[in-house]
Amino acid sequence: MTPDDALARIRRYDGRLKAFVQVFDPPLAGETADGPTVAVKDLIDVAGVPTGGGARVPLAERPEHHARVVERLLMAGCSIVGKTHTVELAYGGWGTNRAVGAPWNPWDAKVHRAPGGSSSGSAVAVAAGLCDAALGSDTGGSVRIPAAVCGVVGLKPGRGLVSLKGVHPLSPSLDTVGALARDVATAARTLAVISGPDGEAATRETFDAEDALKLDVRGRRLAAIPPDALGELDPEVARLYLEALERLRGAGMDVALVPPPQGLDQSFAPNGLLMAGEGWRIWRARIEAHGPVMDPWIVRRFEAGREVSDERLARAHLEREAHQQGFHAWLADYDGLLSPTCPIPAPPMDEIDETVSPLSRLTRAANYLDLPGISVPCGLTASGLPTGLQILGRPRQEAMVVALGAAYERVSGWNGRSPDLNGFAA
Repeated sequence: MTPDDALARIRRYDGRLKAFVQVFDPPLAGETADGPTVAVKDLIDVAGVPTGGGARVPLAERPEHHARVVERLLMAGCSIVGKTHTVELAYGGWGTNRAVGAPWNPWDAKVHRAPGGSSSGSAVAVAAGLCDAALGSDTGGSVRIPAAVCGVVGLKPGRGLVSLKGVHPLSPSLDTVGALARDVATAARTLAVISGPDGEAATRETFDAEDALKLDVRGRRLAAIPPDALGELDPEVARLYLEALERLRGAGMDVALVPPPQGLDQSFAPNGLLMAGEGWRIWRARIEAHGPVMDPWIVRRFEAGREVSDERLARAHLEREAHQQGFHAWLADYDGLLSPTCPIPAPPMDEIDETVSPLSRLTRAANYLDLPGISVPCGLTASGLPTGLQILGRPRQEAMVVALGAAYERVSGWNGRSPDLNGFAA
């Protein structure tokens, strides 16, 4: 997609979709601009442009430097067409934002449905064809959740592969930056561009997308969590999940229904404790100063971290290490772990219960256990809403996650489906 094409589609459709908080016209580009068009979540610094973070009071009025991932996009010839909506301070899985507004899920022009969070605008922009790819952050599913409910690919790496310099934190021990795109290859190539060492926390070598996409995965052993071990699932989600497993078997993979030693949802609460405890310590002064103009549900989530003592937080990190060791040892016998990405499709925004977070029930484990993961579209419900297949890999095995995602994509029957945007046209 050319930058001009992207800007034309943004002008035509984004008035209602509201994927973007800022559009760059002309796009931001480096010395060359022959690569894909990309959008970045408004939690990521772009020099000279306010970083809103989904808040009424920007997190940074005028950053002096690009985030490292932005630098790498520009060096690779990408054109950055704008910054996308996020849940305030990235703390929420529904995609709601009572501070500055929330995007529309593009699969329903009549009912405002959850776009998924917290990288809500990035998923909407990609699903609506407003850019080739987008960056999001993922602390408990915030790339994979919106990818699943908006019908796109969401790729989350393990920690240490992508720099977090210039990315405003939620929980430093859990945060990652990932890529959203319409297909696995584009997501993988975007991850390759933004990956590599930064002299600090990112210590791993650049991801090789082309090698990953060439991997032959026939005969690979995959553990698929049985539906009855996944908690409550929407019947349509369960049906499409089982169909996806059959397609993988038909593509030559050894798929066995095997419950892991600890369910994915057992990571939900400890992951949430780390988010609240670390997030409160980072953003306490901001919340105390600007709480009245913040989304009240976001404030409540952060304030829960006030009750997490330093001792409890330290113990939580030790518990996490033990859980990781046990789970990694079990997963060593398999090349991937399969589940639905989200247990339900996107609900209407006016039916959302902010006291619960079902969309992240199966995704938080990847962050807590530090596993790479991808969400790949796996069909539409009877009412025409997308669902996602989540593929988790062994630690540092992003290549296998990409290869498995691409293999499923080839047999999924999805074939780049896109929503009907006629109801959003200006």
